[in-house]
Amino acid sequence: MLLALTPVVLTLLVLAVQLFYFGDFTPHIPLAIGLAITALVGVKLGFRWKQIEEGIFHVIHVSLPSVSVLICVGMIIGVWIASGTVPTLIYYGLTILSPAIFLAAAMLLCSVVSLALGTSWGTVGTVGLALMGIGAGFDIPMYWTAGAVVSGAFFGDKISPLSDTTNLAPAVTGTDVFSHIKNMMPTTIPAMLIAFVIYLVAGFTLIDDDNASFERIDAITAALQANFTISAWLLLPAVLVIALAVKRMPPIPSLFAGALAGAVTAMLVQGVGVHDVLTYANSGYSIDTGVAAIDSLLNRGGIQSMMWTISLVLIALGFGGALEKTGCLEAIIRAIMTKVRSFAGLQTSAVLTSVSTNLVAGDPYLSIALPGRMYAPTYRGMGYSTLNLSRAIEEGGTLISPLIPWNAGGAFVISALALGIADGNVENLLYIPLAFACWLSPVIGLVYAQTGLFSPRASEEERQLWQEQGEAIATDLGAAGPAASEAPIASPRPSS
Repeated sequence: MLLALTPVVLTLLVLAVQLFYFGDFTPHIPLAIGLAITALVGVKLGFRWKQIEEGIFHVIHVSLPSVSVLICVGMIIGVWIASGTVPTLIYYGLTILSPAIFLAAAMLLCSVVSLALGTSWGTVGTVGLALMGIGAGFDIPMYWTAGAVVSGAFFGDKISPLSDTTNLAPAVTGTDVFSHIKNMMPTTIPAMLIAFVIYLVAGFTLIDDDNASFERIDAITAALQANFTISAWLLLPAVLVIALAVKRMPPIPSLFAGALAGAVTAMLVQGVGVHDVLTYANSGYSIDTGVAAIDSLLNRGGIQSMMWTISLVLIALGFGGALEKTGCLEAIIRAIMTKVRSFAGLQTSAVLTSVSTNLVAGDPYLSIALPGRMYAPTYRGMGYSTLNLSRAIEEGGTLISPLIPWNAGGAFVISALALGIADGNVENLLYIPLAFACWLSPVIGLVYAQTGLFSPRASEEERQLWQEQGEAIATDLGAAGPAASEAPIASPRPSS
């Protein structure tokens, strides 16, 4: 146990020194150092470097679709600004929405779009970006707007049947996706309602419509009209992406189709040249309107803008893969499981294990897959449905991911919404406590665990399925001979 905790504790210490002592928000090198420490621990445990390397690249390989989404979102941001799609969204938002209801409306809009797309990252990078512009026009602090965007986007992702994490959680726990979604409603609905009320109250107390800077809003809308053609038709690229998602097209082709539609729109409507479109997709959009608020919002995007996030994601995934391959995470989880004596303790441990894996390994997929595989037999032994487990790891994994800055989810949010943390704007990290829906859901789940509410026991169908699976394993081992039956059964890895 002490050896398993060594790389985790030392990595967190190096991270703390980098972030709080030096004031440098670049967690890349501390995580790389953590990977090296984990490899040394693995060698001490008898692993060869080749084995550790395989573990590192396996986790990176599993998560490459997420990196592909980052690349597509980077292209979309640059191209949709050039096409006028994002400026049109900002323009209509400033002219239609009331500042008082903006935060609540932003959360609901992101929830709907994320539910349709099945990707929180795609929602944050497109609609979320436009909402950040609208919030800036209303002179709302960035961290409040970012909190509302994150709350809606990741909650829509959590309950979307198109989401990869929503499918991964039931897959590793032996349940089906629609039963999993249904079982999350007792925590999802209260958390969303509480967050909605908080954003609504905040809007009416923190923002005064009468004192809102109408000159600022007028200057922004005038600059948008002067530099872009503004029309409802320019929303077609966004409508196309949502339509493809509704037809259950995979996220990456849908997002790439949105980028192509934006490129065509930019050339036909805004008069942008082919070479300029390619430049915007790669390096981001660039404009000088003379209005600082507009320039700071629209000078962004492109694949290159995502490289800070992609490099962090790859290093964090490698660190998580090394921890998993060397058995450090498994040893810690097993030590926790030996102390569990009740369902309440088991459910609490599952949630906190997912949160801790997110915190240490920086990978939302690992934070779902590893606890899901490890805890499932204990739930079955206690006679409780593994739907409780799938909800616990979904909420500790998917929803907490964007609240950890060096996690893949948190790094993407900071980069896509241009919160400027790396430039010293650390006050924008206040979006973390203000993303109410994300952390309220696991808290409500822990309350249910203590009270026994919405904590289903295993049904007869589930028990029958467990029995059939056990008999199938026993038959396979018996057919393989005594040597196989005496060997330990390896934990299966999720496909994606």
